[in-house]
Amino acid sequence: MIDDNVEITNMMSKFLKLSGHDCTVSNDARNGLALIENQKFDTVLLDVAMPEFSGYDVVEHLSKNDKLKENKIILFTASSVSNDKIDEMIKKGVHSCLRKPIGLDELLKSVEGR
Repeated sequence: MIDDNVEITNMMSKFLKLSGHDCTVSNDARNGLALIENQKFDTVLLDVAMPEFSGYDVVEHLSKNDKLKENKIILFTASSVSNDKIDEMIKKGVHSCLRKPIGLDELLKSVEGR
């Protein structure tokens, strides 16, 4: 999970762990990108709006290095991202997009592919 909001990552990672999932957290997008490039994760939950280096920057970097489709990336955002922008990211290889606030059941369904 990559999100600059520590409260969100604490809450979501606790929920996922209680639901039986291992969860690695980065509150910095550049660090999160390094994790993705050096490890294999079943799912990457990626916040779109982060300072300095955004979720879009992570997606662009992975896309340019042919690593985007190797990862199940689920974007999540509180920002007013247009459906066209979401469609563009999905065409690049992003799995899906969830809008905050995310219900915990919806989060679990997305992570587990239900």
